[in-house]
Amino acid sequence: MFAIRPNSPNSSNNVSSISAVPRQEPPDRAVLAAFGSEGPARPLPGGQGGTWCADGIVLKRTGLRTETAWRANTLNALPRSEEFRVAPPVRSMDGTWTAGGWEAWRLVPGTADERRVDDVVRVGRAFHAALAELPRPAFLDERDDPWTRADRFSWGYAAGSAEAVAAEQGVPAREFDLAAPLLAARTPLPDDASQVVHGDLLGNVLFADADGLPPAIIDWPAYWRPPGWAAAVAVVDALSRHGAEPGVLDRWAHLPHWRQLLVRALLFRIATHERLDRDLETAYRPVIDLVLDGRWPNPGEARKALLSEPHSEPLSEPQQPEAEPDAERAPSDSSSS
Repeated sequence: MFAIRPNSPNSSNNVSSISAVPRQEPPDRAVLAAFGSEGPARPLPGGQGGTWCADGIVLKRTGLRTETAWRANTLNALPRSEEFRVAPPVRSMDGTWTAGGWEAWRLVPGTADERRVDDVVRVGRAFHAALAELPRPAFLDERDDPWTRADRFSWGYAAGSAEAVAAEQGVPAREFDLAAPLLAARTPLPDDASQVVHGDLLGNVLFADADGLPPAIIDWPAYWRPPGWAAAVAVVDALSRHGAEPGVLDRWAHLPHWRQLLVRALLFRIATHERLDRDLETAYRPVIDLVLDGRWPNPGEARKALLSEPHSEPLSEPQQPEAEPDAERAPSDSSSS
């Protein structure tokens, strides 16, 4: 990824790569017993190779214990909603939210469908509305990992040109070409709209329509950003990785400062890669062009869906109110895949 400098050279989270992570060791019997499970644990997909399930309980290594406790207490206190579900956290036998460096929550029914980006954005907005009054968590100042550094890079400012920004952040020369137009397009935003949000929604919303259940939100990495940024990250992921059609940008363009949030979402995702190979550049370049210039190559063929099954019916069509006077509107493109 970009050589984004860690805040502390001795940070335990000072890793240099976020690419494919090998499967980690499962929780041992003592950990399983602490959460009321007999096991054995079976691996689950995703979770950077470290998520396991045993007896209906999902287990994952903790990061910051303060973050784990905050997240569990927050989810545990959320009132029931007809618009979304959450995975209930599980206490260990000693009454805390961790045991032996692991945290746990209940397995909830549902399946991720990254093609349902409009539904994901909509569910995320309902979730964020429920969190809107929470104060900024103190652990955000402690956390120092590649995703956090990529987030800070995507929002940071430095005096001078895009080249100066890239030099300050240590962006390699061969990767600068992809980031340069985004850095040049980035302008300051008011900081009064930030709140706690979910920073990785697209693959972490589980749909269980056949069971008559609202979507479930899982695996919550918390960030202090505008809710529209979380929507922008989901849309960028859908466009660059999951064959979404370009009209999704216009459907959510009523969100305040939409274009600037998309710029930051792109910088964030690009900066989390260990290196930008040809495939990644091919994935991101059309999205950059679309966000900045409204251009989408090969409209009849580009961005085909990666999966062959038909899309599920959306929960409802997104509203398209008139853009707010001070909101930026992303360039639209009427072509579709």
